[in-house]
Amino acid sequence: MPNIMKVFTGNANPDLAREICNYLDMPLSSAEVKKFSDGEISVEIGENVRGTDVFVIQPTCTPVNDHLMELVIMIDALRRASARRITAVLPYYGYARQDRKIRPRVPITAKAVAEMLMAVGTRRALCMDLHAGQIQGFFNIPVDHLYSSPIMLEHIRKNFEDVVMVSPDAGGVERTRAFAKRLNADLAIIDKRRERANECEAMNVIGNVSGKTAILLDDMVDTAGTLCGAAAKLKEKGAKEVHACCAHAVLSGPAIERINNSEIQSLVVTNSIPLGDKGERCSRIKVLSVGELLGEAISRIHSEDSVSYLFV
Repeated sequence: MPNIMKVFTGNANPDLAREICNYLDMPLSSAEVKKFSDGEISVEIGENVRGTDVFVIQPTCTPVNDHLMELVIMIDALRRASARRITAVLPYYGYARQDRKIRPRVPITAKAVAEMLMAVGTRRALCMDLHAGQIQGFFNIPVDHLYSSPIMLEHIRKNFEDVVMVSPDAGGVERTRAFAKRLNADLAIIDKRRERANECEAMNVIGNVSGKTAILLDDMVDTAGTLCGAAAKLKEKGAKEVHACCAHAVLSGPAIERINNSEIQSLVVTNSIPLGDKGERCSRIKVLSVGELLGEAISRIHSEDSVSYLFV
């Protein structure tokens, strides 16, 4: 039996799936993913997958629950159709922020999502810029964790000089330090205090940013409160310009309005999540593609080659 590869997608980010298929020089496989009148997800695989190596590309972005259930039900359908191996490709892994118990009686949703995916027959996962690296350990199957950093680093090198890399909180210091090392740049940290979810107050800047181009680095931007508060503090401390780089453009609630009214001159994101009309509403947002990165990883996983050189 030849080792045939097929790539499917739900409704979360079909443009990225098509871009990946263009890189792989193959068609996007047929699947009908729609809803019944009561909102239940209906999936029908449109071609034979018996004995094939299947990749399902589906970021679990807004509406998160719909896209997560699409992914779960598609994988169940593919398993029941006798696919040889099913790999869940999650350019954005939703429910990742609750990755540990920080208070009594709260869930660990990142683990719950991993359990759901494994229960329906996922045999491998391919993720990008997870909110926390330990999420890989929530799976009992192989997980390949890619980073958008090579693409971000290239953009920074081409467009900025005299840079200081800034972590918007203590949790992102390791990621930001890695960028600063590769750019031979200085490192600064925002000391902040979070009062409630999606609300934070930037308290102080640790490090020298005066007269420099400050680049805030985070894995995702949701309501943009953290980034905009940090940008204001950096300008207050004498930064010449403030820019931001985030892998995942969640951009919910007042995010666009906040960015438009902030000190952030540009926000660089990837197309792991579709922007929709948000790009038109905010001219400061620049989108970099991760289609080639994910396509190369899928190709190497299928051919049983090493993907370690893609890790940064």
